[in-house]
Amino acid sequence: MKKEKIILILYTIFLISGSLWAIGEKTLTLGADSGWENVNRRENITEAGAVRPYPVLLLSSARPVRGTDISLSFDEGDTGLFNDSAGNYDVQVSPLLFAADRQMAIAGNGAAMFSRTLSMPQSVRVDVAGDRFSIVEDAARQDQGITPGFGGRGPLNLIPRKAALLSPGNLVGDFSLEFWLFPANMENGEQILAWTASKIRDDGRMIVQRIQLTASRNRLQWTFDDFFAPLDGRQGLSITLNGVSPLVPRTWSHHLICFDSSTGLLEYLINGKIEDIVYATETAAEGSEVQIPLIGEDSILVLGGRFTGILDEFRIYNRFLENPVLDKYPVQRGRIETKPLNLGEDNSRVLRVDVSGGRLSYGGNTVKNYYGGTGPFRFEDDSELRFFIRASDSPFAWTDADWRPVNAGVNLNEAVRGRYVQMAVEFFPSGAGDATPYLEELRITYMPDMPPLPPTQLTAIARDGAVELNWKKSVDADVTGYLVYFGTARSEYFGVSSRHGASPINVGKRTSFFIDGLENGTLYYFAVAAYDRRNAQIGALITGDTPSGVSSDALHAGEFSREVSARPLRTVE
Repeated sequence: MKKEKIILILYTIFLISGSLWAIGEKTLTLGADSGWENVNRRENITEAGAVRPYPVLLLSSARPVRGTDISLSFDEGDTGLFNDSAGNYDVQVSPLLFAADRQMAIAGNGAAMFSRTLSMPQSVRVDVAGDRFSIVEDAARQDQGITPGFGGRGPLNLIPRKAALLSPGNLVGDFSLEFWLFPANMENGEQILAWTASKIRDDGRMIVQRIQLTASRNRLQWTFDDFFAPLDGRQGLSITLNGVSPLVPRTWSHHLICFDSSTGLLEYLINGKIEDIVYATETAAEGSEVQIPLIGEDSILVLGGRFTGILDEFRIYNRFLENPVLDKYPVQRGRIETKPLNLGEDNSRVLRVDVSGGRLSYGGNTVKNYYGGTGPFRFEDDSELRFFIRASDSPFAWTDADWRPVNAGVNLNEAVRGRYVQMAVEFFPSGAGDATPYLEELRITYMPDMPPLPPTQLTAIARDGAVELNWKKSVDADVTGYLVYFGTARSEYFGVSSRHGASPINVGKRTSFFIDGLENGTLYYFAVAAYDRRNAQIGALITGDTPSGVSSDALHAGEFSREVSARPLRTVE
């Protein structure tokens, strides 16, 4: 019976102590309804909505390729925000251009959606599910071609800046142009792309330079008129490249056209397969003089002027792109790092990192969303998330703070301590490049290193020009010493000095102290605070009972004890 009582008492103590520990725990949350503002470094990572109730972080489909002249991802979610991330082109959009969401995009968070039939943007409904794609509107239908009422231009116009490949007066060398296309119907005469500029020939005659990409019998055809031309002002070439493979409506396909200025080779590829090859040379054969493009005035590139469907990931490069990457996600990892997150107290201990997230995979024209909850975060297709942490008592001193790998949802065995903590997460795509893990929420559970409780039963005895103080030690086990505060007004303990120096006086681990050098007849008020080791450096400076060379401002001091008072007086011997 006695043994059972002892066990019950121990169990009760365990429950109480465990509850007290849990009460002291705090949680810092990133993601979910807290957002991702505290993530200040993102490599190959984008933020996406419509995956979970709150935005998630996941791998970006963008590929940082050397020599990018223009890059349009259409991931902004609003046509008014569409922009060239390479910064070489101004983007103009008409009200008849629409932003497709992630469910319709081949990559990233969105795409550009065009309709040659819309005359007004009101009452638009888009239906994309499986093999269905339709844009339905209440307004009257008309084949408008280049959008009326928008300066005679198209729904999406790209105006080159000075540094752009297609800027007036630029002599073009190697170049490549690629994009993904999802046609609705592939009707004859549809125009996906059109570029124009004007030049004055040596004979004074004005010519119009053109590049056009149009549909005919479910195939695409490129035409280049006076784009490749001799530099002496003679008549330029008229070049046509024909796609051999028929394009299936409501199916994504990748298109790439490349030019090699050293040989004049111009080739067209669909889904990585060569469709047609020509030579932009004087004889239209390899080995003769190459006709180098010289860009004329009023250069403008129009996308989707007469087209119904979706276009995504439009890029131009000032280099010959030999090996197009058709995987949705690049093979390289993505990584995020948070800002230094303030836990409020030095030497705070991180107890656990909890995470929620999942995986997005793409097959054909469908998107599959697998929500993995709280893990594990290595999926069967080898896509995965990995987590790292480091801590420091300074938001700037990270030299000695190494990144440590952590397992989500598992208590940390090794102490991770500091006032500031940083998290890093690495994202790895699937082996096939068709899936990305995503991060929905990240929670850091920690225990602040609270300063010690004050000592108790403080008493003050007046002496001649001095006061004798005594107290009971603090109940905290990690107390390193005590600070004695004094002053001549209640709760005002600064600006007054004694023979031992100004308030506060660092008395080390003593539980009594004799303060002399005080003025007889003056009423003094006293309080004592306990401190512990703020960090390892200060702990190393503490020797014996009295810290040497340590400012009281640097110590991790707690609250004041109760205040006592005493008036030093000279007594009759």
